[in-house]
Amino acid sequence: MTESGRVGAEHEAKRIDIISDTHGHLSPALLEQLEGADLIIHAGDITSEMDWEHLCTIAPIRGVLGNNDYYRDYGPEVQRLALFTYEGLRFAVAHYREDLPVDDVDVAVCGHTHRSRVLEMGGCLVVNPGSATFPRGSRGATMARMMVSAGEVLSLKIIDLE
Repeated sequence: MTESGRVGAEHEAKRIDIISDTHGHLSPALLEQLEGADLIIHAGDITSEMDWEHLCTIAPIRGVLGNNDYYRDYGPEVQRLALFTYEGLRFAVAHYREDLPVDDVDVAVCGHTHRSRVLEMGGCLVVNPGSATFPRGSRGATMARMMVSAGEVLSLKIIDLE
């Protein structure tokens, strides 16, 4: 995986935009960044059925419940843990990093901390996109963008939204 991606592979790559902890607010900067995504992953604390519905109009979405989502209804497919395969990569998404089965997947996505972080654990790439709305720490609101193709992560970057 490189920041710029593999030569010639970007044209066939799929773009995954990764967000978390929107807490009932989709900023104009976030919505602008999400346009053109092939898949959106939301790692929980959506806290708005209307926001969920809006995200579904932008791209297919995979999401999980956060600690503030338990009284919300996003549909039966939104649970505490999401396991799926996309473009040949095995993904796990959970709000808490501790709930991720990092030994069984290629990419694991979490939220909750409101701080962006990318690390490798064995053969698993673990991504926390930070908070798209209420960041903690000195860095502002963030999301992550991943380009994937044929079972490979071509690039991954954290995007500042402010």
